[in-house]
Amino acid sequence: MTSLMTNPGAGPAARAGRREWTALGVLMLPLLLVSMDISVLYFAIPSIAADLRPGATEQLWILDMYGFVLAGLLITMGALGDRLGRRRLLLGGAALFGLASVAAAYAHSPGTLIAARALLGVAGACLMPSTLALIRTLFHDPAQRAKAVTLWTAVMASGISFGPVVSGALLEHFWWGSVFLLNLPAMALLLVLGPMLLPESKGAGGGRFDLVSALLSLAALLPLIHGIKELAQDGWAPVPALGVTTGVVLAFVFVRRQARLAHPMVDLGLVRTRAYGGSVLVNLLAMVATVGFAVFLTQYLQSVLGQSPFEAALWSLVPTGGVLVAAPVAAVLARRVDRAYVMGGGFLAAAGGFAWLAGVDRATPLWVVLVGGGVYAAGLVSAMTLANELALGAAPPERAGSAAAVLESGQELGGALGMAVLGSVGAAVYSAAMPSSAPAAARETLGGALGFPGPVLDVARSAFVEAMGGAAVAASLLMLVAAVVSVALLRGVRA
Repeated sequence: MTSLMTNPGAGPAARAGRREWTALGVLMLPLLLVSMDISVLYFAIPSIAADLRPGATEQLWILDMYGFVLAGLLITMGALGDRLGRRRLLLGGAALFGLASVAAAYAHSPGTLIAARALLGVAGACLMPSTLALIRTLFHDPAQRAKAVTLWTAVMASGISFGPVVSGALLEHFWWGSVFLLNLPAMALLLVLGPMLLPESKGAGGGRFDLVSALLSLAALLPLIHGIKELAQDGWAPVPALGVTTGVVLAFVFVRRQARLAHPMVDLGLVRTRAYGGSVLVNLLAMVATVGFAVFLTQYLQSVLGQSPFEAALWSLVPTGGVLVAAPVAAVLARRVDRAYVMGGGFLAAAGGFAWLAGVDRATPLWVVLVGGGVYAAGLVSAMTLANELALGAAPPERAGSAAAVLESGQELGGALGMAVLGSVGAAVYSAAMPSSAPAAARETLGGALGFPGPVLDVARSAFVEAMGGAAVAASLLMLVAAVVSVALLRGVRA
């Protein structure tokens, strides 16, 4: 074999062969399951509540613990992989993910399930940056790496959408623990095939692992992301506001520490480059719109159109068809045209899709909504794919793990900001559209109106559609800004 896996000294143009593409398929297994586990409990919560009887706070932590721990540890695990070896961290994460899945499936108390979900978050943080960093090792040819990153982005986005569908299908035949046991065959396959197909890679030197920086990154990201999500869901409150403030202060301390270290966990020089820092920024903007509007679309399908959760999950997969076509096309165009213009075009398409949805009303057919969703999803994922590929190519191979982790942490932060920003816009429009004579609970949210008589609920549904339109307008404007930013920052930049 002439690939880089057996020829470490090969130049950057060395092309990957069948073994590397097979290894990529193996890497997609943990990525799919880690992204699915973010949303896989959406349908299982009623069964878990009936079996384990968690309190309201415990139920929230069962849902949120995985995502919070995953987001808080991404930077730490990315840097650890650069020092210990990305394959070693990946396989260790796979083993822990399997064990934690068994613990979650057979949990007999809310506390045990919350602890198992935390362990799943730790394992997921080991897996996610390692998968993207190993792509940097496997594919040195830019065109091949672009295809690999396109697949990585598509699988990550699809996993979040497939989670509710898979859990809904399993719960029709099995108990709630089956949604966790689904992880076991894939992790076992990774543990068997990974050592045979994946090369070990790590940074040269890198100094000692800085435990203080690791604790600072965790202490900054956890309260920051948790506080933003709480403010988005429940409005202003002192505790989540204090969490956001604390997170920002600790993030500043973390950055100052990185600037003084000889071997920092995050390379600030890399972050300041247009290729990498610009890509992280546009990716964050894309996630603001993606996650922020997904909340409205899901609630529209269920609470306005009256679909069951499983039916809504199936319909929400339809727009991914546009993604599967648009992302590869964008990757091909980026080899012929400056990628900044292709990314700008993707954001413009997303802006058009959101603008389309801004005109939706109660009489709009479902297919019109799905077309708008397909257009904005195709544009967003196309732009994100190119940003991921540019950021990964800009990172030195020895810092691939930490570079991937910072990119993914930006995506997590963007998702939290999306819920806060678009959620606030939608809440303001909804409140303004509801008559003052409506019950207080109905004036706050559409969910609060579900228990009231038909006329109140009908007015609330119309108000929610207006709110979704307002959020779509905000998302469209944000995508226009992202188009300008991507062209201004990344024009002429090459990985």
